[in-house]
Amino acid sequence: MEQSAHPHNQVQEATPNHDFDVRTFLSWSAPGRPFSKKGRQFFLSVALLLLLFEVILFLFSQYELMLVLVALTFLSVALSSVPPHNFHYKITTEGIKVEDYFYIWSELYDFYFKRIDNMEVLIVRTESLLPGELKISLENLHRDHVRQILVRFLPYREFVRPTFMEKSADWLSHNFPLEKPNDIGSA
Repeated sequence: MEQSAHPHNQVQEATPNHDFDVRTFLSWSAPGRPFSKKGRQFFLSVALLLLLFEVILFLFSQYELMLVLVALTFLSVALSSVPPHNFHYKITTEGIKVEDYFYIWSELYDFYFKRIDNMEVLIVRTESLLPGELKISLENLHRDHVRQILVRFLPYREFVRPTFMEKSADWLSHNFPLEKPNDIGSA
């Protein structure tokens, strides 16, 4: 009987509230990972390093480790020679969609930008240990446009202190490059 006395309230509850609609702020396609074509010198350097480490491991009778090293080298050569396919990315009011997987805002921690292989990359850190970070290629998008959208939902880090592993990798790549930088004058 109370329901018939207040039919207006039932109609109000049935109408959708537009504050809860899922809206897409930004949608784009970009390569799945930063990629730069490697030259012959890179592959030759990788092969020589593999040979050197294989000889050392053979002298210490580390046959299982030799197989692991060959497998990791094969993986790195495959990733260096095969360009990635384009992924579809979407930023909505509910979270970030990468291809078919959707990360809601409560699963994400913060974000920052980094330049990797001459490509602007958005790095979103996650609350859980895995995946830990989402590396999203921006391709032709401007970082300020993306930052203006994301800052509504996640904290922005202007500077993120590099870890020991990142510092070590940067030092190694700077002091022992696997290929010479391309000279502008030589073709």
